[in-house]
Amino acid sequence: MIGRRLKVARAAAGLSLRGLEARIGGRVTAQAISKYERDDSVPGSGVLIALADALGVSVDYLTGDPEVVLEGIEFRKKRITSRREEAQVQGQVAHLLERYLTIETLLGLPSVEWDRPREAPYPIHDVQEAEYAARGLRMDWKLGIDPIPNVVELFEGRGIKVLSIDLTNIDGLTARARRGTEGFVSVIVVNRTAWRERQRFTLAHELGHMVLQVASNVDAEKTAHRFAGAFLMPAEALWAEMGAHRRSIGWSELFDLKRLFGVSVQALTVRCRDLGILDAPLCQRLFRDFNRFGWRSPPYREPFAEPGEETRRLERLCFRALAEDAISEARAAELLGMPVRDLHRLMEEPPDNGSTGAV
Repeated sequence: MIGRRLKVARAAAGLSLRGLEARIGGRVTAQAISKYERDDSVPGSGVLIALADALGVSVDYLTGDPEVVLEGIEFRKKRITSRREEAQVQGQVAHLLERYLTIETLLGLPSVEWDRPREAPYPIHDVQEAEYAARGLRMDWKLGIDPIPNVVELFEGRGIKVLSIDLTNIDGLTARARRGTEGFVSVIVVNRTAWRERQRFTLAHELGHMVLQVASNVDAEKTAHRFAGAFLMPAEALWAEMGAHRRSIGWSELFDLKRLFGVSVQALTVRCRDLGILDAPLCQRLFRDFNRFGWRSPPYREPFAEPGEETRRLERLCFRALAEDAISEARAAELLGMPVRDLHRLMEEPPDNGSTGAV
């Protein structure tokens, strides 16, 4: 039965029932499509092909089994979002994640348990305790106090699926996902269009929500922010770079530290304020400048902003499956969401300007 998959694919495409009716040229009515989604009726082969083409998925996807079910979804919203927007995001996440889990299954790779720290969830009765939780997690993952070169690759290596999609009114989200009778996988979603430093902070913030057990009288968002700052910028590392107390700081030093830790100068300033490295008057002056330069407003572009971190793991796994004859070129192209000709180019041509290819 195709009902749930059809509904997810339509939501991911951002289409209403009438919108999908128009997209397929009125071959069937919106009422008929609604019956398909409720599994009260089954489309004929011609309509099924038209629906798949209109939604940018394969017929195999619509008729396949098992499907990914998202549970425990937590949106981090910039402002109020519509039900349709949330449904579209959920559909996109489910669709991308199914591709990911499919290729792991084909290669016989584990994809259920993430490397949860032994002492998690860390109980939090005061925002300050987020510092100890971040330190404990870094110790458990043996990260020391060094800056983290690539947060996405770190999380993927620890079993957390990271997906990047275009988000408008949502900063990020966490979810648990289940496929069929398999166990749960943990997922973090970030905005594909955000700058690298904002993506990294969002990832660390969402990790905080996953590992902290915040008391009801404590602000969970402030606590996750404090955790993110401590996780990305350990106190010991900042003290070593800046000293314990400062009454002034130059722009050159600020931006050197930005690049070192992979964070925005705003996040860096807040972190230094929390640790008492920069005093309140200096922080106030800096934030007045951040406002004046427009860095606190969309698109939040500071000097030396870089494109976001993206995981290449799914791509690597697809190329591995191709090399091991576990999947066809057509199936690999479908899983990667690209035409076969683009897959050929990635396989046959040397990388250019940071693109990924195979040798």
